[in-house]
Amino acid sequence: MNTEIRVPQLPESVADATLVAWHKQPGDSIRRDENLADLETDKVVLEVPAPANGVVRELRVQSGAVVTSGQLLAVIEEGAAAPAAKPAAAAVATRAPAPARPAEDAKPDAGKDAGKLSPSARRMVEENHLNPATIPASGRDGRITKSDVVGFLATPAAVARSPVPTSARAEQRVPMTRLRARIAQRLVEAQSTQALLTTFNEVDLTATQELRARYKDRFEKEHGVKLGFMSFFVKASIGALKKFPVVNASVDGTDIIYHEYYDIGVAVSTDRGLIVPVVRDADSKSFAVIEKEVSDYARKAREGSLTIAELTGGTFTITNGGVFGSLMSTPIVNAPQSAILGMHKIQERAMVMNGAVVARPMMYLAVTYDHRIIDGREAVQFLVAIKDALEDPGRMLLGI
Repeated sequence: MNTEIRVPQLPESVADATLVAWHKQPGDSIRRDENLADLETDKVVLEVPAPANGVVRELRVQSGAVVTSGQLLAVIEEGAAAPAAKPAAAAVATRAPAPARPAEDAKPDAGKDAGKLSPSARRMVEENHLNPATIPASGRDGRITKSDVVGFLATPAAVARSPVPTSARAEQRVPMTRLRARIAQRLVEAQSTQALLTTFNEVDLTATQELRARYKDRFEKEHGVKLGFMSFFVKASIGALKKFPVVNASVDGTDIIYHEYYDIGVAVSTDRGLIVPVVRDADSKSFAVIEKEVSDYARKAREGSLTIAELTGGTFTITNGGVFGSLMSTPIVNAPQSAILGMHKIQERAMVMNGAVVARPMMYLAVTYDHRIIDGREAVQFLVAIKDALEDPGRMLLGI
């Protein structure tokens, strides 16, 4: 029985998708729930699973095509088996083998493990003439991600095999991914529709670091997740948002919408671009639950398995450029939100404390805000409230 495979129903906020990769070709066998194709939207990559065991008979759409909900993608024959290899193939195998080529000149086996490559990873493997089987995988079900390829290219073995460039002035034109194009569009829109200003402060993280060091082992044993810094910043931000509700608000035409809930977006960098999964009702969640959700989001982001629902909404965003070594930056608001907090690198600096110069772990903080509804006084006091909470984390437990 032939079964049609169609584009799944896309969310209301997504008009179409791009078919970025087929994982099977006509004549290939496929198992139930095995991924047949990857569809890239402007938010996530969606997998198209097979509904039953069978054989792929037709592919109706080419890679790179734009598709919409319900569009026919492929046809599989349920219950069928892939044809056995022709006898001639065995005869070919009995011929004397050709002299082996040196390993450094051999072409990569582009088909090997091709189904376990993310679209961006597959492109890098092909461009750099790599063998996927030699690249350690960190993605779900053994999938090789772009980060895996980037890491492999930095190893001595990969560097030694890198071909010598034929021209120092070579150029390459590569189309933006849908996510990158959407990010570019949203950033330009934010800067052109909002009156964005940034204010800075610095925070002494001595007390937070000491508290974290004192309880991190017990915390991990009790809750099964590491105690990071993000939960402290989420909690400190929520306390400040409660004191200054306009920072948690958004603009709709000539109205200001005050959100009486706290859905905190946590920016995550992926090989496809920056995405912002949302910790919903973060004010009602413990440090442990926040750490677990942030950790799960980071893992899903690397695997490309975040859902539309996990990326939708949010009333305030936190981004951490410090993980890349950034000492100071001006983050751009994630519209339609009205503010974003930027974390940066923790660095020991000489500070004057009670008349003495001492080394303290300091971090610059930045809050970029929409000046249409948030005044400079509120933005500065909001950032000071975060600073106070982090310098005396007991405040977050006592709600003061």
